[in-house]
Amino acid sequence: MNDWKLPWEGGCRCGQVRLKITAPPMVTAACHCTGCQRMSASAFSLGILLPSDGFQVTQGEPVIGGLHGPVRHFFCPYCMTWMFNRPPGVDTIVIVRPTMLDDPSWFWPFIETCTREKLPWASTPALHSFEGFPDPAAYEPLMKEFAERFREGFSPRAPTPAKAPVA
Repeated sequence: MNDWKLPWEGGCRCGQVRLKITAPPMVTAACHCTGCQRMSASAFSLGILLPSDGFQVTQGEPVIGGLHGPVRHFFCPYCMTWMFNRPPGVDTIVIVRPTMLDDPSWFWPFIETCTREKLPWASTPALHSFEGFPDPAAYEPLMKEFAERFREGFSPRAPTPAKAPVA
């Protein structure tokens, strides 16, 4: 995917909070931690890690919900849709729920985190799995690989290329 076709727009379920993304994703993820399971009422949550300067709320005023702890989880105050979060101590990054995008069809998780907490039947097409969260030093090579694979048009949904027969 050479062209991310930015900007992307999206919003909550009721439409009262809208957002705009103007920077390409740094990496995409699925998180299997029990906190995300409970917040999403699902087996895992999905996220797009973005630079904060490429993200803006264009309509409405999201409110902080969830645990009200160091990770700030932002919700629509009316429909209570979990829209995005900001990790503690990293004001340069925002993690947006991809299903908030008007067109999330391109999304797939490149990494999955907290797999030691995942439900036994849960699986994703992620190429990299971590029992917890990756060490901060691991993100730079992951982001580089993510950018390269998307630049080449890689998708886990694409058919596997035929291999030459082994003689």
